Amino acid sequence: MRYRQLGQTGLTVSELCLGTMTFARECDEVLSVELLGRFIAAGGNFIDTADIYSEGRAEEIIGRALKGRRHDFIVATKVRFRTGPQANDAGLSRRHIIAGCEASLRRLQTDYIDLYQGHCWDPYTPLEETLAAFDDLVHSGKVRYIGVSNFAAWQLMKALAISERHGWTRFVCLQPRYNLVDREIEREILPLCRAEGLGVIPWSPLGGGFLSGKYHRDAEMPDDARIAHAQTLWPEFMGRQGTERAWRTLDAVGQIAEARGKTYAQVSLAWLLAQPGVTAPILGARSLPQLEDNLGCLGWALSADELAQLDAASALPDAYPYQFIRDFAYDRKDFIA
Repeated sequence: MRYRQLGQTGLTVSELCLGTMTFARECDEVLSVELLGRFIAAGGNFIDTADIYSEGRAEEIIGRALKGRRHDFIVATKVRFRTGPQANDAGLSRRHIIAGCEASLRRLQTDYIDLYQGHCWDPYTPLEETLAAFDDLVHSGKVRYIGVSNFAAWQLMKALAISERHGWTRFVCLQPRYNLVDREIEREILPLCRAEGLGVIPWSPLGGGFLSGKYHRDAEMPDDARIAHAQTLWPEFMGRQGTERAWRTLDAVGQIAEARGKTYAQVSLAWLLAQPGVTAPILGARSLPQLEDNLGCLGWALSADELAQLDAASALPDAYPYQFIRDFAYDRKDFIA
């Protein structure tokens, strides 16, 4: 496992991050601890969770597993979604952020959170209130760094500008959905992160399992699919993932996997690791063999030709104004170095 800087901070994290949404859900505590142990044995030091994962039980498992060695790891958690039945048990208000932080600290059995992230945009709370609360937590020593997930580009840029104007701690990273078939962040969000020096830790790096190789054209949902427990989600999932572009992408992944002697998942993760600006894809595993397979993306790299093949197969369709800017904005390239 290699290590990378998280954005423009001095914080060093492993090039893969272990996601824990499966802890206390698909995985009981024994298996969850085994997954964590295997990830650590591979050199991983970056663990991502959230207060809503299994109603807080994922954080509890991590807290027990890391007891006595907490300082060796970078623990990230998130706040935003509903944690109780009352009106104020959700959102990015000062009240919910501070209450959420205190609850996460108790469950994690720690006195600080390395990376505390807003889980999603909150349309009901002023950004100034959210950012001031995060800043207070950093100055109190309960949080080391702050980040955000599931923000639009304008929302993220507005947050950065507000923090700069007030001299508050700014977001150091973004956690977006990003993979070979979900490349929409390349239009605005990823260029913004690169320009502003934010780290990027993508969730769903295998497209909800679509890029694992278990899905095939005109085939029924596999029995072991991640959404096999919810048949009603299948049409929605395939409506988003089962496009001609997605199948074309999957074909390209398969061709490279066969030629390289790798799995679909390993090729897909290797592509993501090669993208400029990406810090650490977040792995989600339900079994040790699945985690072992994912770890097989390490120690090798796709060639330039292979990257170009995957880029071409999965390219986003042209859209305004991106296509217009690409075609006409560089009219002085013969004069400006």
